[in-house]
Amino acid sequence: MSETDQGGAVFARQAFLPSGWRHDVRLSYSHGRFTHIEANQKPQPGDTLCDIALPPLASLHSHAFQRAMAGLAETRRDPADSFWTWRKQMYALASRVTPDDMRAIAAQLYLEMLKAGFTQLGEFHYLHRTPDGNAYDNKAEMALAVIDAAQEAGIGITILPTLYSHAGFGRALAPEQARFRSDPDFIAEILGAITARHGGDIMVQHGLALHSLRAVDRQNLAQMLGMIAPDLPIHIHIAEQQREVTECLDYLGRRPVAWLMDEVPVDHRWCLVHATHLDHDETLRLAASGAVAGLCPVTEANLGDGFFPLEPYIARHGRFGIGTDSNVLPSVAEELRLLEYGRRLATQKRCCALPEGMLGSVGRFLYESALKGGAQACAHGGGKLALHHRADLCTLDQADFALPDLQNDALFDGMIFARATLPVRNVLAGGRWVIKNGHHPQEASIQARFRDVVRRLQH
Repeated sequence: MSETDQGGAVFARQAFLPSGWRHDVRLSYSHGRFTHIEANQKPQPGDTLCDIALPPLASLHSHAFQRAMAGLAETRRDPADSFWTWRKQMYALASRVTPDDMRAIAAQLYLEMLKAGFTQLGEFHYLHRTPDGNAYDNKAEMALAVIDAAQEAGIGITILPTLYSHAGFGRALAPEQARFRSDPDFIAEILGAITARHGGDIMVQHGLALHSLRAVDRQNLAQMLGMIAPDLPIHIHIAEQQREVTECLDYLGRRPVAWLMDEVPVDHRWCLVHATHLDHDETLRLAASGAVAGLCPVTEANLGDGFFPLEPYIARHGRFGIGTDSNVLPSVAEELRLLEYGRRLATQKRCCALPEGMLGSVGRFLYESALKGGAQACAHGGGKLALHHRADLCTLDQADFALPDLQNDALFDGMIFARATLPVRNVLAGGRWVIKNGHHPQEASIQARFRDVVRRLQH
C-alpha cells in the first residue's frame, strides 16, 4: 500500500527498546521496516507524536472461526459439562462456516486483535474441507480465506495448516470432524498454494500444526515432519485435559509430552500449546528444549483445562507466549493478568511469574516473556522495536492510565493490572497505521459483515 511505501517516523516520550526503556525516541520506518531508531532526540515536522511506544505482542494460538460463538457456550446443556461437551457446540458451528463466512468472522476478530495490542497471530487452521467433507477445488480455499481476512484487517499472520486424521487415539474421524480430515500430502498442497500466492509478503508467514497426538498417528507425524522445510514453526495441542493424558498413557504407554520428547527432536521451532498437565520431568524437559509453551489462560479458564506449572517452568528459563485460542475475549491484558492471578489463587502467594529470588516488575516480566515467545513461535519479523525488524508498534497515552506520570516498568504493571484492557491508542503494523485513535478505518463495514454472518449461522 502507498502508506507503507511512503514511510514515516514516530516520536515517543518513552519507548520500550530491546535494551529497555528509553526516552525521547525517534523511530523511522520505510517499506514496512524500521530504518532508524535513536533515543534522546527531538521531534521533527511530520512525526507522529505519542507518550509511549511499545512493541506489540503476537497471539500465537488462534482458531478464528470460534469468534462466532463467543459467549454462547456459557449455558449448561449437560449435567457433566466439560471441554468435551463444549466441543459439540464448536463442531456444530464448524459444520456451517463457508469461505466467505470465514473471511467475515476472521476480519472482525483480527480487527479486535489489533485494537487489543496484537499485530501478529498464529492461526491454527484445521477447517479445510467443504461441509460435506469433500475437498475444495483449491485445497487451500479456507486457509487463503483466513489470510484474506488478515490482509483486510492489516495484521500479520502465521498460517498453520493443521494435520488432523483421527478422532482420538486409534479411532477414525467422526462425521462431525469430516471437514478437518487431512493427510501429509493434503497439508503439503495447502502450504504450496500459500507460498505461491504470498511468498515474500512480510505480513504472511506459514508453518505447520499437528492437531494433537490423539489426532495424528506416528506414521503421519513422521511423514509430515519429513516433508516440510527445516526452519518452519511447528505447533501442536498437547496435554490440555486430564482425559487426554490418561488416554495417551493407555494407548502409547507414556504421557503426551514425554512421548513427544522421546520420539521427536523437539527444539526452538516447536510450540506446545496448553501443555497444562505436565509432571515434573516433562516440565523440565520442555523448558530445556528451547520450545515455546503456548499458554491461553482465558480459554483454558473458560474450558476448565487447569493451571500450567508456571513456577518450575520459568525457574528453568522456559519460554512461553500467549494465545487467544477460542477468541472468546481477545485481550493482551486479560491473558497476562489471568496467567499471574491464576497462580496467585492456586498458591496463595503474590508475584508468582517472577523466577524465585528475582525482584522487579511482574508486568514487565510477563509482557517481555510473551513478546519473545510469541515472536519465536510465529517466526515473524516483528516482536521488537529494532532496526530492520518489521515496523510494528502500538502507542499509548499517559492520560489513559489509572494513575498519572507513570514511568518505565510501572507502565507495564499499570496497563496489565490496573486496566481492563491495554490502553492502545494507535497501532502500526508493517509500516501501516491500522488503528488510529482506537478505531480501524474499515471498522464499520467489517463489523456489519460479521454481524450478518453470525445472525445467519445462529439460526
